[in-house]
Amino acid sequence: MGSVIVDLSVSLDGFIAGSDDGRDFPLGRGGEGLFAWMSAGPESNRVERRLNPPDASKVVVDEWMTECGAMISGRRTFDIANGWKDGHPIDVPIFVVTHEVPTHGEWSPRVSFVTDGIERALELAQEAAGDLKVSVSAADPAQQLLRAGKLDEIQVSVVPLLLGSGVRLFDHLGPDPIALEQTRVIESDGVTHLRYCVLRG
Repeated sequence: MGSVIVDLSVSLDGFIAGSDDGRDFPLGRGGEGLFAWMSAGPESNRVERRLNPPDASKVVVDEWMTECGAMISGRRTFDIANGWKDGHPIDVPIFVVTHEVPTHGEWSPRVSFVTDGIERALELAQEAAGDLKVSVSAADPAQQLLRAGKLDEIQVSVVPLLLGSGVRLFDHLGPDPIALEQTRVIESDGVTHLRYCVLRG
C-alpha cells in the first residue's frame, strides 16, 4: 500500500487557516494568502480550473494529481468546504471522520463518512487508494495519525505570511518529540515546498 502523507499550505508561523475560519471565512482572516501560489503560474501550467502553479511548483501539483489515491478529512473541514459539492481539485474518494453523519445538505458523491474513528478511516482510505498515497487534508486527523505513529510523510508548502492566530497544523502532538528526515526542498515563487519522512523510534 502507498504511504500516508499530510500535505498542506502553511503560514511561516504554522497556521493552515487564519482566525475566525468558518462558513463566512472558509480560510479564516487572511488565510486566502496561503493558496495564492496555486494559481500564480502561467496559463500553460494549468492542470485544473483552480490550479495553475508557478513553474517550480508544478511537480508538487502534478504529484497531487497522479499519486493521491484517497483523502482523509475531518467534519469541520467538510462543513467549511461545503462538502466539496462542486468537486475537489483531486478527484479521489474522501473519507470524513465524524461523530455524526449529516442528514441533509449537498456534498460530493466522492465523500464517505466514517463514525468509528481515525484508524478505521485510514483502513478504508488505504483500501481505496491501493498502491497510491493517502493524503490527510485537515489538522486534527493529521495530529491523531502522528500521535498514533501512522503518518509516513509531511509536506508543507510554506508561504511568506504571518497569520498570528488561527488553526495550527502541528498542535496537540503529545509530550514526546517526533523525529523527521528532510527529503526535499523546492524553492518557488511565493512558496517553499518542504518534504519530510517521519522517523519511527
